[in-house]
Amino acid sequence: MNANKPRIVKDFDKLDVEIQEQVKLAYPDGFFQHLVSYMDRDGNKVSALPFETTDKYYLTRMSKQTAIELIEEDDDYDSDGSLKEDIRLDYEDKYGGEPDFIDEIKDELNTDSDDDGDDDSDL
Repeated sequence: MNANKPRIVKDFDKLDVEIQEQVKLAYPDGFFQHLVSYMDRDGNKVSALPFETTDKYYLTRMSKQTAIELIEEDDDYDSDGSLKEDIRLDYEDKYGGEPDFIDEIKDELNTDSDDDGDDDSDL
């Protein structure tokens, strides 16, 4: 993440539709396994889904349960929780393919899994 980018913390349903679509493209197999935890300014542990655009860094607040429910209730995802192929292709055409930071996330996930074998997804 670029430290100079403004950090936006919002609930998923409060994001612009275009950002929601890009988030779906970035996380075609669901959100919950990509949640991160941080402490808010009041000292409370919060979980959020990170998403970065060229000019902003988003932390989309959601619990693991909310992340699962969002995918289950979204018609863009199939019954297995994966972004439907036709929707994915539409979003790729609309936004020019996968967001750039996806490769960074994939690299980070591969590095994390090689480190100690721990599964950090149980927020």
